[in-house]
Amino acid sequence: MGLLSFVKKMTLKEESIPTERHPISSSDIDIHSLDFSHIVDQFQNCEDLRIRHFKELDIQLIYFDNLVDKQILNEGILDWINKGNTNELHREIDSSGLKEITSNKQAVIDVLNGDVVLSFEDRLFSLQAGGAENRSIEESETESIILGPHDSFIESADVNISMIRKRLKSSHLKTINLSAGEITKTSITIMYLEDIAPKEELEYLKNRINDIEYSGILDTNILVQMIDDQPLSPFPQFFTTERPDVSASKLLSGKMVGIVDGSPYVFCAPVSFFDFFQSVDDYSQRWITGTFIRLLRMFAFVITVAFTAIYVSVTTFHYEMVPQELLPSLIESRSKVPFPPLIEAIFLELVIELLREAGARLPTKIGQTIGIVGGIVIGQAAVEAGITSNILIIAVAVSAISSFVIPSYVMSASIRIVRFSFILLAGFWGNMGLVFGLGLLVIHLTTLTSLKTPYMIPFSPTFFNDWLDTIIRAPYMFIKDRPEQIKTRNETINKMKK
Repeated sequence: MGLLSFVKKMTLKEESIPTERHPISSSDIDIHSLDFSHIVDQFQNCEDLRIRHFKELDIQLIYFDNLVDKQILNEGILDWINKGNTNELHREIDSSGLKEITSNKQAVIDVLNGDVVLSFEDRLFSLQAGGAENRSIEESETESIILGPHDSFIESADVNISMIRKRLKSSHLKTINLSAGEITKTSITIMYLEDIAPKEELEYLKNRINDIEYSGILDTNILVQMIDDQPLSPFPQFFTTERPDVSASKLLSGKMVGIVDGSPYVFCAPVSFFDFFQSVDDYSQRWITGTFIRLLRMFAFVITVAFTAIYVSVTTFHYEMVPQELLPSLIESRSKVPFPPLIEAIFLELVIELLREAGARLPTKIGQTIGIVGGIVIGQAAVEAGITSNILIIAVAVSAISSFVIPSYVMSASIRIVRFSFILLAGFWGNMGLVFGLGLLVIHLTTLTSLKTPYMIPFSPTFFNDWLDTIIRAPYMFIKDRPEQIKTRNETINKMKK
């Protein structure tokens, strides 16, 4: 039985699409022509698809039953169809908010987005009738703050865009709609402030997203890894957040914000290394307090990367660096340990990482218990068994605590990887290995870019004015609205030449 004849026999009834026909390849379909039967053929074997045919009016509807809000469907289409006649239909269609579709491909996309597609007189229309449930707006668990707003993004792109627009009530706030994923067709919205965001970086970002060749984009954190300038680097080159106030702040500074439908995180670009050490609380408190906390985070970065590595270097090659008062305690603690400091440190660092991951994956109450009890019990047992020394436990614990001070989880995880590299270099070459590792780290960071803008700006290249909102948080009267990184390359280059 032909599909078209089957549809014509349906009168005000909802039926599943039949499954006995042979599938039609999308390459056999002219996506620029309008043919309702071709659209239907794209959804073969979809039992949640609904096709309705109103024979007297020659109107056909197609939609997914579980994506459509029934109230919108009834009030937006069915009420005036059941009451109307052919002469009145043109007036009803013009006044009902239906959008005309110009291609089969667009009709298929609209159906997949939860719209209702209507066929009438060889013309196609769509009505936005998405009825998917969204979770309520709650406080962020991964970016908790003391002062400031406590709302966070959810998985709906429309809601996330509205939360940003409520904070930036400006006609200069523009949006660009893109899609990525050969199968998922994930909607991506780029937001920027016109005449403030750099045009070259905006075009570059659009091209990178359009060039993605991947089957499915399900989350923002997956997308940003596909558009990195240096995907092999352990350091993030896009700043992700689930806070609308942070996104609005990035937009005001001239950066771009990307919203992925289905993800509670948005990405901001271009960014610098120092953006990952800033928090909303820095701006909510007095500038002296905010500056002190930022300096504390940078100090925590150094401790996380180097503290355990310095212990390994000193106890392996450089005992002369230990103060004489501390040397007897260190010798006594190390005398019972049969392993070299490198093996000892790697073992304890791995235990800490296991406890960290276990605490993150378990329910909140159990995870906290595992982290506290596990750390105490394992640490004390390891010392009593002579597997490790007391001083190393202190060094590893301080390094682990310092990593939690960094606001960005992605950056904190990257630094944990770098810490293992420094421990290995210190275990093989001592202080020379630490200096070599530090040099490699600085070279790598200075060669990184975010949307082709320097990753270590305003230190490399140097712009002293931007230091007032990088390492320190100066009073608001001295903070510039636009950092040098988001200015166009020509502006930056001309300023460097002066």
